[in-house]
Amino acid sequence: MDHMAGAIQHLSARDVALVLVSRAPLEKLEAFQQRMGWRFFWVSSGGSDFNRDFGVSFTKEEVAGGALAYNFSTTVPHGEENPGLSFFCKDPAGALFHTYSTYGRGLEMMLATYAVLDRAPQGRDEAGLPAPMAWVRHHDKYAPTLQGAGSCCHKTA
Repeated sequence: MDHMAGAIQHLSARDVALVLVSRAPLEKLEAFQQRMGWRFFWVSSGGSDFNRDFGVSFTKEEVAGGALAYNFSTTVPHGEENPGLSFFCKDPAGALFHTYSTYGRGLEMMLATYAVLDRAPQGRDEAGLPAPMAWVRHHDKYAPTLQGAGSCCHKTA
């Protein structure tokens, strides 16, 4: 969600709200949100079937079974929790409608860094990694780079 931090005001100007939903307890989400410096509206779906209803949460048995159940039943879930993005619309009477969902590679549009890497000389340069995106960290977990940019969270000497 680091990539979306600057988009909140732009979305709001177009009458679009971004709400994050995670199964973790709200206290844990709020602590992580503070650490990351995010200002999203984030809610906990813990204790509900919301994530299962939208095809992003699975049991250990479902994952171990290897059934094609994730991404509109096109792939095996990566684990018990998988990423997804859904859109809803509220009509003037207050009724909510589910209008769109995407999963897996459909979420790459949320990663602005990939848009830049795809145009860089080395591209994504993920061929030698154990999995695509294995290099990605929370922004406060990157080591300082040779270019000196480092992370906004690293202390300087």
